[in-house]
Amino acid sequence: MTDTKANWLRGSITALVTPFKGGAVDEEAYEAMIERQIAAGTHGLVPVGTTGESPTVSMEEHLCVVAACVKATKGRVPVIAGAGSNNTAEAIRLAAGAEDAGADAILATTGYYNKPSQDGLFAHYEALHEATSLPIVIYNVPGRTASDISVATMARLSRLERVVGVKDATGDLARVARHRLQCAEGFVQVSGEDATVVGFNAMGGRGCISVLANVAPKLSAQLQEACLEGRWNEALALQDKITPLAEALFADTNPTPVKYALSRLGLCEEEFRLPLVPASDAARRRVDEAMAGLDL
Repeated sequence: MTDTKANWLRGSITALVTPFKGGAVDEEAYEAMIERQIAAGTHGLVPVGTTGESPTVSMEEHLCVVAACVKATKGRVPVIAGAGSNNTAEAIRLAAGAEDAGADAILATTGYYNKPSQDGLFAHYEALHEATSLPIVIYNVPGRTASDISVATMARLSRLERVVGVKDATGDLARVARHRLQCAEGFVQVSGEDATVVGFNAMGGRGCISVLANVAPKLSAQLQEACLEGRWNEALALQDKITPLAEALFADTNPTPVKYALSRLGLCEEEFRLPLVPASDAARRRVDEAMAGLDL
C-alpha cells in the first residue's frame, strides 16, 4: 500500500507496560520508559493495552496513564490509546477520555467472554466510530477474547471513515493477504506478534504493536525500518536475532515476563495486580538467557 489512510501507523509501536510501585501507577518510571523508547527510534506508543494491564486498572487510572503518556511524548510520536472493553458503553467512555487527553488514535479490542456474533462485532465498532472523532485501530486477538473478526467483517469495518487499520494477533499470515485484497484502499495492517513480523510485513503489513520493544526498542525499530525500506535480508537477520527474546517474553502470561525483563534493566518494579502473579522460574531463566544473548 502506498496511499494510506494513516501513514503514521507504521514501524515499531510499543505496547507499553504500566509500571506499579506500592500498589499505585509509577508515573516517574513511566516517563523514563517513554523517553527511552523515543530515544531508541520507536515509531509510536500504546498506553494501557493488554500489555499495559488494562483489565486491572481503574477507569480513573486508565485515563491518567493515557494522559501521562501524551504529556511525556510531547507530540514526538503518535499515541494510540488503549480503549478496549467487552462493554461498548465503557469502550466509548475510554475513547472519550483518550480524546480529551490528546491521544492521536485509539486501539480497541473486541473485549472478552461475551463472544458477540459478527454482526455484534460490527455494531460494537460502528458505535465506537460514531462516538469519537479519533482514528480507530481494531485489535483482533482471538486467543485473548474468544471472538475472531472474520475477513468479511473486517472488510466492512475498513470502510468506516475513521477505522484506519488493524492490529492482527491471529498468527495467520495468509489473513494479511486476504485483508489486503478485501479491505478498503489504505487500510493499514500491523502485527501483534513479534515472532512473525518479517513474514507479516512481506505479506503487506506495515509494522508491529510490539511487546518486545519494551525491552529492546532499538532492535525492534531497526527491524521495522529495514522492512519498510525493503531491506529484507537485514530484516531477516534482525528477526533471527530477536526471536529467542520474542519467544521468552511469552513463556508465561503477558506481561509477566516482560515486566521481569524490565525489572532486570532497572526500569520498573516487578509488580502486578491479581490475578496476575510474577513469571515462573522457568520463564525467568528463558528471559535471562535471551537478554544475555542480546547483551541487554
